[in-house]
Amino acid sequence: MKKIRLLFNNIPLPIRLFLGKAFLFFVIWKLIYSFFLFDSQVVDNFLTTHVGEASVKVLNSLGSMSGFTAINEIVQEPHYGEFQAFNMSVIYHNGERILNIANACNGLELLVLYVGFIVCMPSSFKRKLLYIVIGVVLLDVVNILRCVGLIYLREYFHAYFDFAHHYVFKIIVYSSTFILWVIFSRKIQLKNESIQVG
Repeated sequence: MKKIRLLFNNIPLPIRLFLGKAFLFFVIWKLIYSFFLFDSQVVDNFLTTHVGEASVKVLNSLGSMSGFTAINEIVQEPHYGEFQAFNMSVIYHNGERILNIANACNGLELLVLYVGFIVCMPSSFKRKLLYIVIGVVLLDVVNILRCVGLIYLREYFHAYFDFAHHYVFKIIVYSSTFILWVIFSRKIQLKNESIQVG
């Protein structure tokens, strides 16, 4: 216990403050999501519908491609050994089902992760608000383009779909989040250390 306390005390105060705020933010978010948002699915359903409809608009505007539609449906899928109903934005191409966009793919967790980092870092309210708005919009666009890419691959280059879904697009999305964090962090002064991050 003494070693843990000593190790903790050796961590610079600004980092301890950041970790404390981040932990508190995470706990509060999980409580709000678990007790108020999960059952109603209001936020998830809105985002899932938005991502599906926006993806279809992008695809239908790409030259010769058209005939894509997004329809909200309740889909029965296996979950921990039994079938459960999930609300999804189902993408069709000329009446044929191409892809299900589930609530887990709507980008909500990623947006909360991004916002949490910005909120917990020391900076002015105005700067935080600016980066939150710009970052949320950019990450939403990146997630929509990720879904567009997946739909396109599923329809035209099916052999590459699984690899892109599990690796390529995840790397792109998380790299985008990390780059936004780095840009935000570059001009932050740590209070107890006269060091400029970046």
